[in-house]
Parts: sequence; C-alpha cells; structure tokens
Amino acid sequence: MTNPLELNDYKKEIADLYSRRSQTYDNSDWHIQIAHRLIEYAQIKPGQHVLDIATGTGMVAIEVAQIVGSQGRVVGVDISTGMLEVAKQKIETLGFAHVEFQLADAEALNFCADSFDTILCSSALIWMADIPAALRQWTRFLKPGGLIGFHAFADTAFVGGVVVQKVVEKYGVSLALSKPTGTIEKCHDLLQQAGFEAIEIKTEQYGSYISLEQAKQMWTGGSHPAPGQFPNPLSQLSSQQLAQIKAEFEAELEALKTEQGVWNDITIFFTFGRKPVE
Repeated sequence: MTNPLELNDYKKEIADLYSRRSQTYDNSDWHIQIAHRLIEYAQIKPGQHVLDIATGTGMVAIEVAQIVGSQGRVVGVDISTGMLEVAKQKIETLGFAHVEFQLADAEALNFCADSFDTILCSSALIWMADIPAALRQWTRFLKPGGLIGFHAFADTAFVGGVVVQKVVEKYGVSLALSKPTGTIEKCHDLLQQAGFEAIEIKTEQYGSYISLEQAKQMWTGGSHPAPGQFPNPLSQLSSQQLAQIKAEFEAELEALKTEQGVWNDITIFFTFGRKPVE
C-alpha cells in the first residue's frame, strides 16, 4: 500500500521497516508485557480520553480501550500502514466503536488543545526526529493536569547496539540509538524542559541471557534505519569497512559469552510527567 503521508526519507524508512514487521510484531511477548506495564503505571480510568503515539498494532490502544469503556475515547496514531492494518482488524473483531486509528506523523499532529487526559508512547520515543520538540507539541494536546507516559531504554540496553556503538567509534562514527533517553537524568530533563512536572520514573529490568548466535543476529549493518539519524551513519561506510566492523562486532560479542550465554540488558525507564494545571 502506498503511504499517503508526506514523509521525509527518514520517516519513510521507519514506516517501511514497521510495515514489514507488522505481521509478526505481536509474536513478541516482551512488547506485550512492557506495553501492559506502561498502562498499569498510567492508572487509566473509565471515561478518559487517551492518545496512543506510535500505536503500531494497537497493543496499548486496545488494552486502554477496555479500561476507559464506551464513555471514553482512544486515538492511536502511526506512520506505518502495515501496522495500522493489523490494529484496525483487531478493533473490527472486537467491535470497539470508541477506538480510532489514524495514519499520522506523531511530530505533525493537529489535535485541539486540551483534548486528552493521557498520552502514551510505547517503545517509540527514540524514533522521533526531534524528541524535545515532539514532547512540547504533545503537551499542548493534554488537558491541564494530564499525564504523559513513555518507555525509554537505557544506554546499556540491547547488547548488539551497545557493542556496535563501541566498535564504530574507532572509525569516527557515532550512533545515537538509546543515548537521548539513556539515563534517568536524561528522561527527567526531557520532560522538565518540555514543561512537565510531578515527574516519576520507574526502572525495570527485562534482560536475559541469549545465545551468541542470537546476539550476532542483532547486526543490521547500514541497511536499517538509525533512531534519530538520517542517513544511517553506517550506510556511509565502504563495504570493506562494514565487513571489518562486523568482524570486530562478532569478536566483541564472543568475548562477552559466558556459560549462560550473552547477557542482553533491557533496562527500561517507565517515565511519567503531568502538564501543569495553571
């Protein structure tokens, strides 16, 4: 399906990536688990109006819809037509009339001010081209006293990303990945600078040991979009350089292998803030 949104090349890459993943995205128990945890922390109430940013297959939106009930309203937005097709099929099956999915760029929304009680963003904040600007824009859509909540990943999360960052630095390449949200302090500052108050951050660990082969499969080279960067800095390197980097990447992973496997840290910051009442 042709994407009718006016997206720049960076966002087209992201939309295409997630459309390709749409049919298998719900196979991940981990995605479902952390989406549910975000909702638990948000303490959604019946009758509320909720905006789900980068809704994907509607994991958050549909669970929230069950809580807010028919007196509430849920709007999910995403740039991936493939993901939204899956989400829309779900609500058709469930017969939910109070859930709406929109094909839209999360950084160019046009909702009325003070429209939502809660805004949630699950596993997608690092894909925003300008995170501080996105948060400031979303603030406008919240009612006074409204809550924003998102997942942020620590800069130690995902062993493949951590290792490739270390290796490519020797080649003068810098990958952002989870750096913008990589510490509790960074998450706090992002919300504070966007005008939020009563900021709370809950840290949880979802890591596990994975096989060396699984760790090596985290290599994406320069073909995968890089969060917050376009083009992917690795795509500017020669095939010879990429081959050398991949070899070093795999050697670094082999050095991390233990009897249990390779530890894949997944530290998540469940981050919340409120829009001031006045």
